[in-house]
Amino acid sequence: MNLKNSQLEVDSWIKEHGVRYFNELTNMAQLTEEVGEVARIIARRYGEQSEKESDKNKDLGEELADVVFVVLCLANQTGIDLQVAFDKKMELKSVRDKDRHKNNDKLK
Repeated sequence: MNLKNSQLEVDSWIKEHGVRYFNELTNMAQLTEEVGEVARIIARRYGEQSEKESDKNKDLGEELADVVFVVLCLANQTGIDLQVAFDKKMELKSVRDKDRHKNNDKLK
């Protein structure tokens, strides 16, 4: 997935279908809601909670895509090039954390 292209695609969709971006606080609340939906599926499908009949048809991939969509909206409206930020983060993690998890006895 190319984040730059995804940001452009979301921006085009907003301009064509969404009228305008919700403000940043509204999108933050929306992101929280979408992450909650992901958490509900994970907790019930993979965790110890039982899955309700009404949740069995929920699509985890769709809910994760909702999270990504809102993150892309927030990046667009705050002027963040998410591809640059992500690449920088991966470089940092590759240097800082290259042996961290290999040396973690809890993961063995």
